[in-house]
Amino acid sequence: MSNDTEPAQVSSVAAESHAGACDAEMQLLEGAVRSLPYHVVKELLSVGVCARCVLRLFGIEEHIYCHSSFSQSMLGSILEEETSFKSEVEFQFCSVCLGVLQFSYCDDGEETVVKKESAKDMALSIAELVKQEGHQIDGFSLEVSVPPLILENESSLLSHMKKKYESEPWFQERLLSKCHSVKDVLKFAITKPLETLLGVKASASSFRIRLTYTHKRASKKVQNSVERNQECKRRKTGTENALHNVNDESVIADKDCSGYSTIETNSVTGIFSNGVQDQETSEHFESPIEKVSEPCHLVYVCCRTHIYLCGRYLKYSRNVSQTRWIIDEERMGEASVEEIIGSNILPICQGDNYKFHAAGREDIDVRMLGSGRPFLLEIQNARQVPSELIVKEMESKINGLENKSVGVKNLKVVGSQGWALMHEGEAEKQKQYCALVWISRPLEDEDMQTISLLNDMVSCSVKFNFSFP
Repeated sequence: MSNDTEPAQVSSVAAESHAGACDAEMQLLEGAVRSLPYHVVKELLSVGVCARCVLRLFGIEEHIYCHSSFSQSMLGSILEEETSFKSEVEFQFCSVCLGVLQFSYCDDGEETVVKKESAKDMALSIAELVKQEGHQIDGFSLEVSVPPLILENESSLLSHMKKKYESEPWFQERLLSKCHSVKDVLKFAITKPLETLLGVKASASSFRIRLTYTHKRASKKVQNSVERNQECKRRKTGTENALHNVNDESVIADKDCSGYSTIETNSVTGIFSNGVQDQETSEHFESPIEKVSEPCHLVYVCCRTHIYLCGRYLKYSRNVSQTRWIIDEERMGEASVEEIIGSNILPICQGDNYKFHAAGREDIDVRMLGSGRPFLLEIQNARQVPSELIVKEMESKINGLENKSVGVKNLKVVGSQGWALMHEGEAEKQKQYCALVWISRPLEDEDMQTISLLNDMVSCSVKFNFSFP
């Protein structure tokens, strides 16, 4: 009887412990909200600032409002209850973080708006992608990229608030010194749930989860800055307006606007690198921020940094090039060392692609014997990192190919030191050549002495094997 009730008792204790932790966290959150100046909170909520942005702007520690059990609606309800503020609309995208901390985004493929209720729901979508990709992981590194427009909105709001509330005691203490960035808050919110779902810890890992947020609405401040810079250049060079590509909405809306993003990032960084600026910066903003009708676009990908396998290859065929050799759409030779090695290793690592690097090269009709030539195979986004045993199986597979045109030896997985091994191979390489020479007369002792002197002059090793008819 006691055995039947024991699991239920353990489950009950665990549930009570979890409930107690949630109650404690809720008390922390309510206490943090009560410490805020209500009139300022009401203003922030009225201009469309989300609950998490309100708390982070006041420097409230992330663990208080980023717990996975805290939903957006729960945070909003607490803020509204404590400040007696009732929003006119049921839901609106944050005018500062553009929906990032509301876990809302536009699906980049289908252009549909996705709204996640909590950090745990957001982490679940990311974890599913990782599992679909089939990555073998022992940790992960989380990277987040947000549009510079978020930084501009935040700086605009803080500039406005400085102008309005600078004389109030809470301002210097609560707003300027402890404001947490959107990226840091998002990473804090979803890291713990991801660790639980993936069963590994966040670390400086070679496996990276990257969230890239973009927004198609161009930053007016940045656009004006770009235009001023271009105007200065035109005055100096006398060139025509070179801004048409930046002004083109299709370019601004494109998620791959690397050139424009660089301009925008540099401009915003230059303007707001020192946080809330003085009166000169504040004058650029007539109103704090504009409300937004749609959130950021989100693309999240998972990938591994390149892994490297190094070794030495031997080439037994005089009709195999080192790398793939195509001239006028016609293949030269029957195969290549690059393809033979790469095509046998890539499927085992389940990578996207590979690159072949070698310490020097030989002509297609020259064999590579002896100790072989050092090479490095770079596998891009490998889902599986091969163990020593699997590497040995790779080596045996290549050496056992039916045509026997290429072999490998000393194959192993290496880190970035693989490049150093390659350079060493280039510096310390030794070449041995075999030549067959016919002469019209038998060699004399004097001839042997002359050849020996020549050998010393060229600093090479010459072995003679004479055969006389």
